[in-house]
Amino acid sequence: MVLEKVLVQDYAAEGKSLARVDGKVVFIEGAVPGDIVDIQLSKNKSDWAEGHTIKIHEYAADRVTPFCEHFGVCGGCQWQMLPYEKQLFYKQKQVTDNLTRIAKIDLPPIAPIIGAEQTERYRNKMEYTFATKKYIPTEEFRKMKESGADFGTQPGAAGFHVRGFFDKVVEIDTCHLQEEPTNLIRKTIAAFAIEQGLPFYDIKRHEGWIRNLLIRTSTTGELMVNVVIAYEDEPHRIQLLNLLLEKFPQITTLLYTINSKKNDSLHDQEPVTYFGKGYIIEKLENLQFKISPRSFFQTNTRQAEKLYAVTREFAELDGSQMVYDLYCGTGSIGLFVSHQAKKLVGVEVVADAIEDAKENAELNQVKHASFFAGDVIEICDDAFFEKHGKPDVVITDPPRAGMHEKLIRKLLEMAAPTVVYVSCNPATQARDLGLLSERYKVTRIQPVDMFPHTLHIENVVQLKLIQ
Repeated sequence: MVLEKVLVQDYAAEGKSLARVDGKVVFIEGAVPGDIVDIQLSKNKSDWAEGHTIKIHEYAADRVTPFCEHFGVCGGCQWQMLPYEKQLFYKQKQVTDNLTRIAKIDLPPIAPIIGAEQTERYRNKMEYTFATKKYIPTEEFRKMKESGADFGTQPGAAGFHVRGFFDKVVEIDTCHLQEEPTNLIRKTIAAFAIEQGLPFYDIKRHEGWIRNLLIRTSTTGELMVNVVIAYEDEPHRIQLLNLLLEKFPQITTLLYTINSKKNDSLHDQEPVTYFGKGYIIEKLENLQFKISPRSFFQTNTRQAEKLYAVTREFAELDGSQMVYDLYCGTGSIGLFVSHQAKKLVGVEVVADAIEDAKENAELNQVKHASFFAGDVIEICDDAFFEKHGKPDVVITDPPRAGMHEKLIRKLLEMAAPTVVYVSCNPATQARDLGLLSERYKVTRIQPVDMFPHTLHIENVVQLKLIQ
């Protein structure tokens, strides 16, 4: 079913906008408030519907021209058609709507969102895919077909997976999310593979040689490149890696990974260092962090500093407190606040991340920090608290799904005077705040934009124990 000439009225969530048609709420992809559009419905219920834009009759006055030629095709940077100030407005609204509608608790005023000074080339990590199947938009496909193009001779594509298609990749000319030489490195590898007759990977048939590329940059100037191939071909591998070192002297660490699995995940693969020390060093304020190929680290370094500074401020440390950092990852938040704490305890389920956290503590000479690998729910029992001390401040930074209800019950039992909740999903955060309201009161709220031109938003909440 198609709805014609519908005025898009408001922003909903997760990058969707909404309109009201005959009393029914319609959630829309591919439009912004103020657009007048035709909508192809994919779901149509009695009181709501969902669909995507198939034609724009009139553009909203707020729209701007996207700076990327791949906008609307690759699936990233969904909000490039909005000026950055408007993006921040809708992200602030997203936090407000979620906390008020879902948490249903008394809230203090929400501070204005902290925006990014750098809205392009802000990512320190990018992952590219080489695939046999190149995604061709409908109109381009029609023109190619009319011209008699031989689709069987296409070498494939180097770029990003198309949203909704695990086996198709958008050919990227220039991605504006990371500083050069990211695009030049990707193009060099693709050109080498084509010239040498080395096939791009076919994820359906599990055939082909060149598979993925991971690039990490840092504010310290160090550059890591990890080339992922499906099988060993030593002569070509050495030739390619030497070519990269020759063309890109900026590379400080060059690795390769042989991934013969059916999926692209590298968490269980062992990268091999070909050149350099095998890791790079990043800085947050005066702290150094060792980043290995499989390490998790916030992908926007400058905004991570702002996010962590808010977390430290909300923790209100004076050097006397025992701080627990739950879901601590590689320890970046905990170590960032550690110099104002008496003792730091970090807990994280990923064992490799805990090893990184221990190394980062040693690198920064933080001797009063301890890190433990395991599920937060299982580790944080009464015996653990008795051994390591009762927390004065708990910092929690869970995944998008939020905190497990068992952990929330444990936090209520622990009754730390202050909890700082860092979230990448205000909806699940709001749900958890509602449960924590049994013993806690929300006292401060600060949204932070980590990812300009996307729908993602971080939010930091301070909670105080009700006496």
